[in-house]
Formats: sequence, structure tokens, C-alpha cells
Amino acid sequence: MQDVLGLLGLDTAVTTVYRAMLTDPGLGVAELSARLDVPQSQVHEALDRLADSALLRPSRDTPGTFRVVSPELALEAALHRQEEELLRRQQELVAHRTAAARAVAEYAEQHPLAAPEGSVRLIGLDAIQEQLEVLARGLRTECLSVMPGGAQSQASLDASRPLDEDALNRGVSLLTLYQTSVRNDPATFGYARWMTGLGGQVRTAPVLPPRLLVFDRKVAVVPIDPANTRLGALCTREPAIVANLVALFEQAWNTAVPLGADTATGTGSRLGPVERELLKLLAAGLTDESAAKRLGVSLRTVRRQMAALMERLDASSRFEAGLKAARLGWL
Repeated sequence: MQDVLGLLGLDTAVTTVYRAMLTDPGLGVAELSARLDVPQSQVHEALDRLADSALLRPSRDTPGTFRVVSPELALEAALHRQEEELLRRQQELVAHRTAAARAVAEYAEQHPLAAPEGSVRLIGLDAIQEQLEVLARGLRTECLSVMPGGAQSQASLDASRPLDEDALNRGVSLLTLYQTSVRNDPATFGYARWMTGLGGQVRTAPVLPPRLLVFDRKVAVVPIDPANTRLGALCTREPAIVANLVALFEQAWNTAVPLGADTATGTGSRLGPVERELLKLLAAGLTDESAAKRLGVSLRTVRRQMAALMERLDASSRFEAGLKAARLGWL
């Protein structure tokens, strides 16, 4: 039970009051204060914390009093609240992503040949790499990175290693987002583990915003065409653009999973993050090919995962699988 209470964030004082109430549910504030030899004000504070954690609920038998709830039920309620908060953040991320894409598209339509004020277009991989090296050497506090597309090329990893190592040795914070599928690529996963070993922070998510880099929250580098990064990149110091890209990164970061966290596929009625995202993408009408591209995995992987989901749901079609998943609360 101690592990469960710890997951709910309860300190020793609150846990002591809770245990006493489990032993004798009829104890009032005065009795708890006397038995535990603590001030009544401390008991009141503990009761408030217990109520906030759903470990105390109003009694239906005796109005005006509370009944003690088992820690297992309270933990289930807490996890449900966290899932709702995660869903809300994911919805906000989608909204931010849509707004950012719309703003960039509108600007490109109105200024097809121009770059925003304080910005420069970098054409070609050599120009991009040169600019990244300059920006990396000038880093002072942090670098925010989004690296979608699953497995990264060996050339990209080799080019990034000396820059990342130098920045980390200088005490710069590196926050990097990869897609969940990199866990299946030894080279990219090994690079991410190497970064965390030097003090970098790495998180993964099934779906990410387009590729971006933000240096010290002052300069951002984004691809001119996210679908083809070889066409070049836009390096901008425009405060409004950089601020929106930072907000987009933070939304994605807050819903991602730390690299060392367990992201194994769920069992029973639980879904893993990739399975849940796959169901959402296919329910939204995306083809297998489009879903594979969004998740950074192969077409064969998407079809294999979908077949496994249909088997778990005992569904004969994707439509039936979607209906059953919705009824089970998986979506």
C-alpha cells in the first residue's frame, strides 16, 4: 500500500492520518489528533489532502462525515484524471500545430519569394549544416529539438554528435523529441541513450510536429518543406515566430514519454501509446501509408499492428474495430 500512496504524492503525515482512519473509520478530528499526538490543524490539512486525492469521500450513510476509500480505487481515479489531462494537452497540441501550419502557409502564399524579417533561407544541406554549427557554438542555455521521421540517418547522427557533446560539456540543456519508433532503431536509440548519459533529456511520442530546432529561445531553424528537408531551411530570429515554435515544442514535450520510461504495448484493456495513436489516425480516415509516415514506421509495421489490434478486439473489419475500441473507451 505504501507504493500506491507514494504514487498519489502523499507525504508521511498525511499517510499516517489515512492509516489511522483505515484502522478506525469512526475517528473524528479530535480523536485523530489525540491518538497521533499532532495538532488538530495538521489533521485538518491531512484530511484536505486526502479529499483532494479522492481517498476521502462524503458519506451517504452519515451526512456531514467522510468515508475512507481504498488506495487502489483512489489510484485508478487519479490515473483517469491524468489521462483526461493528457488528452486535453494532446488536443491543444493539435490546435497549435494546425494554427502554426496555417500561419506558415498563409505567409508563404502572400510572400512566395521572401523570408520573414530577421530570417534567412538556407538552401542545401551544406548551408544548413554550416549554420547549425555556428548556432551550436554560440549556445548559452538550451537547445530544443524535434526530430520526427523515426530512425535518423547515420550522416545526421554523425554530424550532430560533436555539436551535442560540446554543448553538453559546456552545461547547455539539450531537450530532444524523437518518435516512439526510434526505440526499434539501434543506431538512433543508441544515440539517444548516449545523449542522456551525458545529461541531455530525451522524450518520445508516436506523432510529432515538423522538424525544428530552437537555440536559446532566440533563433529557430525549420525546414522550408517538412516533407522534403533537402530543399532547405528557414533560420529566423523573428520573436513572434520563435515564441510560437517554442510553445509548439512545449506542448509536444509535455505529452511525450521520457526515454527511460516503460512504453511497452498495453495488455488486457490497456493500449500502448503507438497503438492508441494508430487507432486515432485510422479512425480519422488516414490510409495505412499515411499513418506509417506520421508514426515514422514502415507500412508493414502498421499493418502488423492493425492486425494485432483487430485480433484483440475480435473484429472482422476496421470499422468494427473502431466501434469496439470506442465502446471500450480506448479512443
